Amino acid sequence: MANPTALCETSLGSFRVELFVDKMPITASNFVKLAKSGFYDGLHFHRIIKNFMIQFGCPNSKDPNSRLAGTGDGPDGTIQDEHPENAKLSNEPMTLSMANTGRPNSGSCQFFINTVHNSYLDWFTPGQSKHPVFGKVIEGQDVVTKLGTAPTVPGDRPNPPIQMIRVTVQEG
Repeated sequence: MANPTALCETSLGSFRVELFVDKMPITASNFVKLAKSGFYDGLHFHRIIKNFMIQFGCPNSKDPNSRLAGTGDGPDGTIQDEHPENAKLSNEPMTLSMANTGRPNSGSCQFFINTVHNSYLDWFTPGQSKHPVFGKVIEGQDVVTKLGTAPTVPGDRPNPPIQMIRVTVQEG
């Protein structure tokens, strides 16, 4: 059976992602569950760093100017880290990766899209950062590129705000 995909409709355009439930079942299924529940609908991208990544998924970002944007977890709290030996997926451009606090098992609902190759964030490389890749942009890369170069204010917040209108999952 093919992996599910998700259509991400933003205020700057739409893009589609494949979610690697076959290789990263815990992390990808967490995203699918949240998306199907409507959790991501209406949130704003809260952190964009040019030549690095685009971060999204904090429940506190419903208000794009909230000082708490980037600090929230999903309704089920955190999930277990996923580091399968048979799925060493690198943080390449256009991949989705689980955001976390740097502590073990601290990922929840926030994720980021790599806009460059950030191999030092791979869970299987030496160092503190351990961010498992669980999906990839398969359509609308131009929209992701536009998101990744959006103007920001100090704190890396997009200005004007960029909203995720809705995320619609389609089973594989």
